[in-house]
This record gives sequence, structure tokens and C-alpha cells, in this order.
Amino acid sequence: MSDRALSGVLIADFSRVLAGPYATMLLADLGAEVVKVERPGGGDDTRSWGPPYADGEATYFLSVNRNKRSITLDLQDPDDLEVARALVSRADVLVENFRPGTMDRLGLGWERARELNPGLVYCSITGFGADKGAGLPGYDLIAQAVGGLMSVTGDGATKTGVALVDVITGLHASLGVLAGLRHRDRTGEGQRVEVSLLSSLLSALVNQASAYVAAGAVPQAMGNRHPSIVPYEVFETADRPMVIAAGNDRQFRVLCRVLERPDLADDPRFATNAGRVAAREPLVEALTRSLARRTADEWFTALTEAGVPCGPINDIAAAFDLAAELGLDPAVRVDGVGQVANPIRLGATPPAYRLAPPPLGRDDAWVREILER
Repeated sequence: MSDRALSGVLIADFSRVLAGPYATMLLADLGAEVVKVERPGGGDDTRSWGPPYADGEATYFLSVNRNKRSITLDLQDPDDLEVARALVSRADVLVENFRPGTMDRLGLGWERARELNPGLVYCSITGFGADKGAGLPGYDLIAQAVGGLMSVTGDGATKTGVALVDVITGLHASLGVLAGLRHRDRTGEGQRVEVSLLSSLLSALVNQASAYVAAGAVPQAMGNRHPSIVPYEVFETADRPMVIAAGNDRQFRVLCRVLERPDLADDPRFATNAGRVAAREPLVEALTRSLARRTADEWFTALTEAGVPCGPINDIAAAFDLAAELGLDPAVRVDGVGQVANPIRLGATPPAYRLAPPPLGRDDAWVREILER
């Protein structure tokens, strides 16, 4: 449709697995035409990453590949490589996450691509950069380990429950692409965009990373606790755990009032956040005893009404139920396929769901036809 934010933008998507496909799906939702280039016979690795499956398709693949056209090309075959080069010549954006040097060997690297298409925005996604880290495998789990995330998660040596570094890198890639397009629209010149899992993770560590680079402090794993705010963690209740995030002194005093523990608010040890951090253990013990008197849902209602940030620990089904109850419309169906909705809301050019994730090679003829025009 012509009324989408990125209508008219053609993306040659040579990426696979998660970071790149997530970035290109977000851009496709905003109106870009994305042509996903896949190897014949198997396609994107995630097509086989199951169970679970939905109507025979791996739900992993379905999660990041809607609104795309799929073409199968053997980049070792001279004829197919010419088709790929024709696509690069026509594209506004190229996204790839091969090992550094692979696209150069194929004749599709940045230098050759900009000769073919001076206005091209060329986005390369790597695990650890294209210099000394070029030979390191770009897997999310490896990045979580060597990038410090696992050292501050859980009780230490714990990965997150989703490939979060890939997702964060995909977000950075999409932002870089948009900046590149803005520059191209102003100057007519394309440019190379480079993002890596490691650099993206270090940026996403925010306060934990800042503790080190600004103060030389090396954060340690604290389970569900916050290093700088108390109470800001998981608490047991009469039936199940919940979180309380009292981020300032006023919220703490209100918490004490709802818990019927004014003595805690009056205790000089707990008067300030810095004091509460220093006296974490006795305070958490006292709060836990009080919270054991009622259920998580009862506390959620009472504390939320009083203005204390809190919530029960939901499973993913309950999380979607909550988002739907709040009017956030978290899920959509595209040609009968369940999809997580794009979280970006735009008043004039909202995301659109035009195509379900494609079967392998579904659009071979369509792509070849538009390249011949």
C-alpha cells in the first residue's frame, strides 16, 4: 500500500535466523517490500527449528518472517548469483549476516554493491565485528556468555529465556537502516551500516555497563534483586510470587501503609533508598512476612490502587491475556497464521500485516518478473 511509512522501499534480505530477519520484518510491517533470499532445499535454518509447529511450519520461523517474499537462490551458481546482483542493483537496502568476508567472496560485498547501486544502504550484522572478532561464531548464547549478560542474570551463569541479544541487535540494525535511508534521501548517497551482537549487548547493559565504564565497579549477579533500588525484586505471597518495584521514597511509604507496617516507614534505616540498599536483608525479611498474609492478586489490586508499582509473575499466556485486557491488541492473524503484533503505533502510517510468513521459494516467479521490468 502507498500510505505506509516505508512504502516504495525495497529490501534485499540475505539474513537468516533471528537478528536480521527480526529487523527486516519490522521494516516490512512499516511498508517496505522485503525479498528474502534463501538457499534452495532448506532455506532459513529456523524453518527446521521445532517443535512447536503450526500447520507444519516451525513457529520460530513464523515469529520473524511475515510480510516477506521468499526467493531461493544458490549463490554458488553463476545464474542465480546474477539474479542476486540484479536484486542488489534495484534495492534501497541490503541486510546480511553472513560471516565477515562471505559476501565479498560472492561479489556482493559493500564495495562491489555500492558500485552496482550508489544509493544502497548496506547493513551488515555480525557477532563480534569484522576485524579481530570476524572468526568468532555469532550465536546469541555465545554473546550472552562473553558479553557479560549471563554474569548478571539469575544467580550467575544464567541465560535469558529468549535470544535477547539477537532481538536487541535487530532493533539496532533497523534503526541504523532508517538513519541510512534518511541520509540517502537527503544526499542521494548510500552508506554501510554495521552492528554486532557484542556491541549491541554492551549498549543494552545500560546501568550495569555504566557502573563499570564510569566507576570501575564490576556488577555481580543478584538474582531477581536490583543493585541500586530496594524494594525492587520478587516476593512470595500467600499463593504465588509477585514483584514489587518501589522506585522512590514516596512509593515505599505508601507500600508500608498498604501493608499496615508504618513502623517500617518510620525506621531511620529505611528512610532513603540508599539506606534501604544498605539494610536490604532486614527490610526484605519484614516485607516478606507481611506479604504472606494475602494472595498475589489481592496485593496486586490493593497496591496498584495505591500507586505502588507491582505485578504477579505471569506465564506468557497470561501476559497476552493482560495485554488484550488493556487494549494493546498484542496478537493478529495473517492469512490464518497467528502473529505477535508489531509494538509500534503510528497515527498516520500504522504497521500493516499483508503477507503471512512465506513457504520456501513461494515468490520466485514474482521476484524474477519484477527484476526483468
